[in-house]
Amino acid sequence: MFSNILIYFVIIPLVMLALVGLSRNIKQIRAVAVAGSIALTALSVFVLVDYLSLRAGGETAPMLYQGTWDWFKPLNITLSVGVDGISIAMLLLSSIILLTGSFASWTIQQPKEFFLWLILLSTGVFGFFISIDLFTMFMFYEVALIPMYLLIGVWGSGKKNYSAMKLTLMLMGGSAFLMLGLIGIYYHSAADGNLTWNLLKIAENDAISHGWQMFLFPMTFVGFGVLGAMFPFHTWSPDGHASAPTAVSMLHAGVLMKLGGYGCFRVAIYLMPYAANELAWIFLILTGISVVYGAFSACVQTDLKYINAYSSVSHCGLVLFAILMLNTTAMTGAIMQMLSHGLMTALFFALIGQIYGRTHTRDIREMGGLMQIMPYLAVCYVIAGMASLGLPGLSGFVAEMTIFVGSFQHADMFHRVFTIVACCSIVITAVYILRVVGKLLYGPVQNEHHRELTDATWWEKVSTATLIVCVAAIGCFPNFFSSLIKSTFIPDIFRVLGMN
Repeated sequence: MFSNILIYFVIIPLVMLALVGLSRNIKQIRAVAVAGSIALTALSVFVLVDYLSLRAGGETAPMLYQGTWDWFKPLNITLSVGVDGISIAMLLLSSIILLTGSFASWTIQQPKEFFLWLILLSTGVFGFFISIDLFTMFMFYEVALIPMYLLIGVWGSGKKNYSAMKLTLMLMGGSAFLMLGLIGIYYHSAADGNLTWNLLKIAENDAISHGWQMFLFPMTFVGFGVLGAMFPFHTWSPDGHASAPTAVSMLHAGVLMKLGGYGCFRVAIYLMPYAANELAWIFLILTGISVVYGAFSACVQTDLKYINAYSSVSHCGLVLFAILMLNTTAMTGAIMQMLSHGLMTALFFALIGQIYGRTHTRDIREMGGLMQIMPYLAVCYVIAGMASLGLPGLSGFVAEMTIFVGSFQHADMFHRVFTIVACCSIVITAVYILRVVGKLLYGPVQNEHHRELTDATWWEKVSTATLIVCVAAIGCFPNFFSSLIKSTFIPDIFRVLGMN
């Protein structure tokens, strides 16, 4: 009955684009942004509830709500959509962050142009998560990346032109590797010559030889890994985060970077399991460096955005690290970490933007005693920090514990040593989080003018409170999200690999 419902995840943003373009004042623009975001969130919740009922009713297809529309027959390109538990989780995350980002952008300058590019970015994100055709997935991937240049270059701050150009060049370089990898997968997608871009058909055909997998897997994994801030391709991320406006930072770290981890799992590992098993050790070293290096780098920063940006490098490195462990527990933890990091880093960037909008500085050396001046924002910052360092009851604890338990399942010394190294990031994270909380919120007020500042407005409270509720929900009800994730085709990977 609802086989074509997924296409509305693209139609709604396109309608939002048209309505924003026709809007005559800022109130109409805000209304369109908020109403459209609420509609996308409601649609995500509906799909989630119906998906769970279908699974409970015995539906075992790897992807539900599948729909296919021919687009360019000479190259077998179709608009093919379908979702499983992981896709639905990502859709829900994207819609929540778009909604809270709309409230966080309440006072943005040139709102029409800003929201046009922001909604176009979200169109690419939603299209990417519902696509099961590799060509259209790549197309939506590019649609999500391109608006970042203007959103940072025009509405950003600091070294915005440098940051925007660096981000664009590095992500486009990753896209070039990814495109070559996807073309290679297409030309080896079927042994009988009936080539296809369809993800499920390629996996079913199992026609990519081991030799070609060894060649195509690194290109695909690196292509997506650049967006996932994998070492040494991470340097665009801190500069991009630091210069981006608040809502863009929220979407950038909360959703856009998740395209990298999702793509590595959905394309590189699922379609080329042999190469994933053989080459995982190389990328485990790189992602392990990302986890520890990002945490150490955050310790020496004084700019709030750079601290959170390097923290994101560490947390996103942990996602790729867990995916490469190639077992159910670690991969489930990786997806939960994507959800957890998306929510808590969006909360961090929302709060940093709100604090910067009042103090006009992000340097923690110039701030102090904000708990007595703006208690609501200060308490929210403490909650975000506790989630980041893995406090039980919040999302970070559940995700990281699942990752480390799954990673330690490997009995060999190599995997266990790197798991222990990754675990050390928890201690480092606690150091920089507690340092910032103590310096920023407590102690003497560094600037007497700060005593005149006001606390959060109602729209800022809506944005932050929504994210806090979601972070707490994952931490308090982990079984629900774990079951949703495990309802996917993850076991098929291990059947091919002969693993558990």
